[in-house]
Amino acid sequence: MNHEIDLKNTSIRTDIIVDMIDTSKENIGVESKIEHIDDITVEEVIINDLGEKHCGKKAGIYKTISFKDVTDKNNYKKVEKVLISQLKELIEAMKIDKEATCLIIGLGNDKSTPDSLGPHVVDNVLVTRYLFDFGEVEKGYRNTASFVPGVTGVTGIETKKLIEGVVKVVQPDFLILIDALASSSIERVNKTIQITDAGIMPGSGVGNNRQGISKDTFNIPVIVIGVPTIVDAVTIVSDTIKYMMKKFSYKLENINNKKLKFIDDLHQNYLDTDKELSKENKEKVLGMVGSLEEDDLKQLIYEVLSPINYNLMVTPKEIDFIMEKLSLLIGNSINKVLHDSYNPTN
Repeated sequence: MNHEIDLKNTSIRTDIIVDMIDTSKENIGVESKIEHIDDITVEEVIINDLGEKHCGKKAGIYKTISFKDVTDKNNYKKVEKVLISQLKELIEAMKIDKEATCLIIGLGNDKSTPDSLGPHVVDNVLVTRYLFDFGEVEKGYRNTASFVPGVTGVTGIETKKLIEGVVKVVQPDFLILIDALASSSIERVNKTIQITDAGIMPGSGVGNNRQGISKDTFNIPVIVIGVPTIVDAVTIVSDTIKYMMKKFSYKLENINNKKLKFIDDLHQNYLDTDKELSKENKEKVLGMVGSLEEDDLKQLIYEVLSPINYNLMVTPKEIDFIMEKLSLLIGNSINKVLHDSYNPTN
């Protein structure tokens, strides 16, 4: 019996633009380019009004920085350098003046580690507004303020309303928002930074959309910096099946490779193989499941897990340590972009 899979009911959670749009193909109203800097990849996607209608993602500039690690000093410095460069490019593209005042907002819940990126980044940003209120400030420092609105479930107040109140008092020229996101790829969790001028829906990563925050709603430029810190069980299961197929393909491709006999299975890097299993071999391994396309496979897993409430949101076990590194990296990057004279040793 044939099983018709209805993709319109799919609820695969992701906030990452390159999860939603295949940049290797031509998309209506979408321009994209990829740049490789050492082992860091920067994917830029520009969506116009026509593209917004076709892909369902808000028009704007999206820059996705993908990296392997930020927990050692060398990788940390490389990622920071790229983030600073891309953030400067975005600010220039948005025509934000060097003297423009900024309000930095940390979205999220500091009591929940995967959702604490925004508040922790704010802990690491340099605020100067009170100094400007007292008198002249040394050249090379921008007028900046920060705010952590918390989450609606804790405050009982809509996040957008709280931000509106602070914006009314501070009257900044532009906003920078930081938030934890969700991804539909295990590979991107804690290893991707997305920056955009298209705004954000707070809570969208965990399926809890609040009122949008963007230039359209606040009438000033809005920059959003986000990192995917969670992934759902559907993604974990479907990616595991995908990696299984890669593993079998690697084994078949190297069946006569005598060198591999001296390397145990746990140390064989099969991810670099480009050869895919044939449809026949996929079906031999996993039967009907092996014959499904990626979207169909995810939908099937969703249909299995969701009715029994097992489509859990998951984060890596080392999230506390990584969050500390990422919040410091993003905070320092913002400081260096906004303040020409900033020196972290001062």
